[in-house]
Amino acid sequence: MPLPTTSTIVGYPAGDVAGKSPVLAVRVLPDGRWAVVVAETPFHPLDHTWPDQPADTGTLTVAGHELPVVDCQTGGVGPDGAFAVAAGIPVRRGDEAWAWLVLHIVDAVDGLAPEALVGEEAVLAVDADRRAGLSAAHTACHLMAFALNEALAARWRKPGVRTDALGRPDFDNLAMDASRILDRASRDDYRIGKSLRKKGFTPDDLAADLPAIRDRVNATLAGWLATGAPVRIEVPDPALTARRVWHCALPEGDAHIACGGSHVRSLAELASVSVELDLSEDGTEFAVRTAVVPAG
Repeated sequence: MPLPTTSTIVGYPAGDVAGKSPVLAVRVLPDGRWAVVVAETPFHPLDHTWPDQPADTGTLTVAGHELPVVDCQTGGVGPDGAFAVAAGIPVRRGDEAWAWLVLHIVDAVDGLAPEALVGEEAVLAVDADRRAGLSAAHTACHLMAFALNEALAARWRKPGVRTDALGRPDFDNLAMDASRILDRASRDDYRIGKSLRKKGFTPDDLAADLPAIRDRVNATLAGWLATGAPVRIEVPDPALTARRVWHCALPEGDAHIACGGSHVRSLAELASVSVELDLSEDGTEFAVRTAVVPAG
C-alpha cells in the first residue's frame, strides 16, 4: 500500500476540531494497531522532536465504522519510500526530502482489511474539550515564559545575552530542560548549571527570593490577562512541519515564539493563570508549575 509523498495538511493551528478528508493510506504498526493517513486533518500529533503538547484524541468515522483515535503520532516517508514513526524517524523534523504525515492511531477492526479504508472519505472529530484545555495551557505556558524572563531580568550580570521578543534576557530558552503541556496546566523544568552561570545568570539567594519572584510573575500574568489581548498563529504554510509562530499583542509589545502547538485566540478566554515555583536543594533544578482556569 503506497504512502503519500506530500505532507499532511493540518487545521489545528486555526483551531479546527472537525473535518472530512479521503483516506490515503493505512499502515499496520508493530503492535497491531493501524495508522490511518488522510490528506487533511484537524488532529494535532505528538511532535517527536519536542513532545511538549500531547496528541489529540477523538474519532475517525469511515466506511461505516466509528473508530476511536487513541493516539496521534508523526510519521515520515523518505525519498526511498522508507516509513518511520516518531522517535524512529532518522532525520530532522521538516527535512524537505521527506513527506511528513499525521498518523491517526486506531485499534484494528475484526473482519475488516485496513486497505478497504483507502479512498473512503473519513469524518474526523477531535475531543474538543480536551483540546480546549491543552490550548489554554499552551498559551498560558508561553505567557509564563515571558513573565518569568521579566521577573529574573535583574539577575543577569553580562551584556549581550540572548533576549526574548520583549527584549528581556531569555532565561526560559537558555535554561530550558523540558516542558510538558497538560490539561489546563503545564510544567517547565530548567537547569541552572555552569553554562548558564557563564552566560551571566546569578542564582545567589534564589531560594529565598522564590516567593517574591512567584508574586511578581503572577502579578504580571494577571495584568496581561486583564487586557484580553488577541492571540494569533503565524502560519506560512498549511503542511504539518511548517514553522509556525505564536504571537500575543501584550502592552509591552508583540510577544512571539516559534511553536507548533494549539492555542486560544484571545487572553479573554483565560480567567486566571498562576504559577508555583520549586528549586532543588542544590539549586540546579528549577521548576515552574502553571495552572490555568479558562473563562466561562
